Amino acid sequence: MTAEEKVSLITEAADELKADRVVVLDVRGQTQIADFFIICSGTSDTHIRAIADRIIEKMREHGVEKPRREGMDVAQWVLLDYGDVVAHIFAPEEREYYNLESFWSGARVVELVERSRTREEAVV
Repeated sequence: MTAEEKVSLITEAADELKADRVVVLDVRGQTQIADFFIICSGTSDTHIRAIADRIIEKMREHGVEKPRREGMDVAQWVLLDYGDVVAHIFAPEEREYYNLESFWSGARVVELVERSRTREEAVV
């Protein structure tokens, strides 16, 4: 599965669980960690875990096994590492504090296809 296909599945899963402010950063050429970072927010620890669980489930449905993951116990910043794609699911306060969008400000913001509801898009 390509990195772009993973991005599509992960953002779709996040959207299904109504994740807030979904942003995709293309970090190719800026780091060897991954090709894409997906950043989104949940409204509570329960919501953050549900978003992470849905992403894991959807990826498994498409033949991608469990990711390396961090933060599920506290659920303030959950990281799901699929190798070339890393999903970051934040509580609003942690997202503001760590401000990955600013840290990776040189990355291209990938335009997301509008799905079932209006979503705030990041501006390049």
